[in-house]
Amino acid sequence: MSEFRELSPSEITENPFNLIGKDWALVTAKNGDKTNMMTASWGGVGIMWNKPVAFTFIRPQRFTFGMLESEEYFSLSFFDEDFREALRFCGTKSGRDFDKIKETGLTVCYDGEVPYFKEAKLSLICRKMYSQFLNKESIVDTDTVLKQYGDDDYHKMYISEIVKVLAK
Repeated sequence: MSEFRELSPSEITENPFNLIGKDWALVTAKNGDKTNMMTASWGGVGIMWNKPVAFTFIRPQRFTFGMLESEEYFSLSFFDEDFREALRFCGTKSGRDFDKIKETGLTVCYDGEVPYFKEAKLSLICRKMYSQFLNKESIVDTDTVLKQYGDDDYHKMYISEIVKVLAK
């Protein structure tokens, strides 16, 4: 029996600023028989097009980027502080060079075909709705934003419907 219970997005009680910016998340996608994850500390949640959504930002050079591009669904998983080292590993090592699941010891679960982690305290199952690269021409606050893009390696933004919330 699963340790998770399904919630509606409006029942999430944890502060999203802490979940994303402080605790970090694993963005996880599957392509064929390969599952990979990367750590994210930028993003957000809200309402768009009358749906609960997650805003996710990924640079194109990340291995997970290609997986996310090829699939309709992915997950965002949030963990307790005990998993900080696993999250740090997933944020600094590439899935091209490491089997991150094996290296971190995390246990993959699936909601249908969408991977998430047994050790997570909260997982959002997301369906992509919109994506677009950030671009220099659209930047208004150049002092703050351009410091993040020295090589013009702009993130791609995904707006994704939160189709399921799994919580412990």
